[in-house]
Order: sequence, then structure tokens, then C-alpha cells
Amino acid sequence: MIPSLFLHVLSVVVWVGGMFFAYMALRPVAAAVLEPPQRLTLWAGVFGRFFPWVWASVALILLTGLHMLMTLGGAQAAHYIFTMLVLGVLMMLIFAHVFFSPYKKLRRAVRDEDWKAGGAALAQIRRLIGLNLSLGLITIAVVFGGRWLAA
Repeated sequence: MIPSLFLHVLSVVVWVGGMFFAYMALRPVAAAVLEPPQRLTLWAGVFGRFFPWVWASVALILLTGLHMLMTLGGAQAAHYIFTMLVLGVLMMLIFAHVFFSPYKKLRRAVRDEDWKAGGAALAQIRRLIGLNLSLGLITIAVVFGGRWLAA
């Protein structure tokens, strides 16, 4: 179970840590110093580099999480583990939506130099990443709080 736990936590760090960095550090600076064409081009490039890592993280989180759930008794596992699973799957669905809808619109807008459409797509991505970051931090709190309460 240790290799699964390591890959699981590592994948969470990549995904949630990446969202934290992008949302709390990169976003405010990019908004303050870049004009819309440069800002939107930057974000399309950043997401183009980050999202493959998120896809890999999502796959590893799901596979290792299900593996650990089975080793912890499946349906008999602690309630906080199922809360973590539900929150994680919700985060994965939100990410898939971001990838296949507003991110696709952002890339198209940057390609076509349609800065208004790109701004709208980026605003939607920002809101959804903010939601996913919040869910990720709540999930981490559930894990540690649930372990503490179950002890």
C-alpha cells in the first residue's frame, strides 16, 4: 500500500499545488502586468503545460485511491474515505469540463486573436479552478480530520 499512497499523495501535490500556485501567485501578477493578448497567450501556454500533468495526476489518484480503498476493506472503509472519493471524483469531473470546454475556447480564442472570447473563457476557467482548489483543500482537511476523528 505504501507505493500507492506515495503515488496518490504525489499526484495530489502536483494537482492541488499547481492550482494553488496558479490561482494565488501567477494569476494576480499576470493580471497586474500583462495586457489581455499577452495574458491570454500566457495562460493558454501555462495550461498547455500543466494540464497533461493534471491528466496523469487524475489517473494516478483514481487508480491508487481505488486500490487503497480495496485494501482498506472496500465498503467497510471509514466514512471519511468515501467523502474523499466523492470530492475527488467531483474535482475530476470539474477538471474534465474545464479541459473540454472553456480551455478549448481559450485556445481557439488565442489562435483567432479574439481577446473578448478568450477573456470570457479564462474567467470561467478561473472560477472553476478556484472551486476545484477549494474542494482539493477541503478534501485534504477531510483526510486528516477523518483520521483524527476515527482514531
